[in-house]
Amino acid sequence: MPNVTPQYLQRRPNLPLAEAWEAIPADALTEIPMLGQVSAGMPIEACPEAGSIRVPTTMVRRNTYALRVRGDSMVDCNIFDGDVIIIERRESAENGETAVVMINDQEVTLKKFYIEKSGVRLQPANERMAPIYLRNDDVQVIGLVMGVVRQTELAA
Repeated sequence: MPNVTPQYLQRRPNLPLAEAWEAIPADALTEIPMLGQVSAGMPIEACPEAGSIRVPTTMVRRNTYALRVRGDSMVDCNIFDGDVIIIERRESAENGETAVVMINDQEVTLKKFYIEKSGVRLQPANERMAPIYLRNDDVQVIGLVMGVVRQTELAA
């Protein structure tokens, strides 16, 4: 079985998300809750899980939790299937921010968030995938992406 070493990536402010990731060392680790999975593709049913993950203390803010990404709709923002994203719990997002959103109090997805005249556009960061258009009342922001934990395999 290969050794797996996590790589920790923290978001640098004021940069496009595709360019914002900076590798950080794992000097001091803090445990945060791992609350389940989020779809980077078609929305999936919100199924809470109980668990935890250790991440660098510098990635932890107030109300921080982690979700495992399933799907490839965010690859152009360097968020890949299997990554663990570090989320700061928020109830709102600015245009263009990468957010975890709940749809109709049932499903969750990870997308770039845009408010438009006719409602909300959830934009994938993958040119092969179409955006999702919803009414404002159908969408609830539940957090913003602040970091990524990527598992990389090392030869044994």
